[in-house]
Parts: sequence; structure tokens; C-alpha cells
Amino acid sequence: MSFPNKAQRKMCWDARDRYWECLDNENIKDSALKPKVCSELRRIFENSCPTQWVSHFDRKRDYNVFKEKMQKEGYEPIKESQ
Repeated sequence: MSFPNKAQRKMCWDARDRYWECLDNENIKDSALKPKVCSELRRIFENSCPTQWVSHFDRKRDYNVFKEKMQKEGYEPIKESQ
């Protein structure tokens, strides 16, 4: 795999942003679900970015969604049993 040039990176990031916006608009939290509503944007995203980047961006979005949820709702720490 050759490293994407500046124009290819921008195209990838733009495709990612459009796909993520669709997921946000549809209130879909899991990037791996690939809903029909956003399927065309997902296809463009996958075709615009290297495969490793797609996996990385999916994990990054899922982590960001999780982190946001923890900030809003808080969490209960696991209590150690002794």
C-alpha cells in the first residue's frame, strides 16, 4: 500500500465525515452496523480510504461515542470483593 497523498487523504476524511454525519443523523451508535440508510456513504468511505484507516476510524468513532456516553451518564465503578 502506498501512502495517500494530500488530495487522497482529504477525499478519505471528507467521505468519513459524511458517513459519520449520516450515522449521527440516524442516531446509530455502532459504526459496524452499516445501516441501509447510510450504505452508499459507507461504500464511498471504504473506497476512498485504505482498509486499515477504515478499521481505525470505525474504532475511533465507537470509542468517541462510548466516551461521550460516559461523560453524560457517568458510570458505576466495579467494586472489588474482598
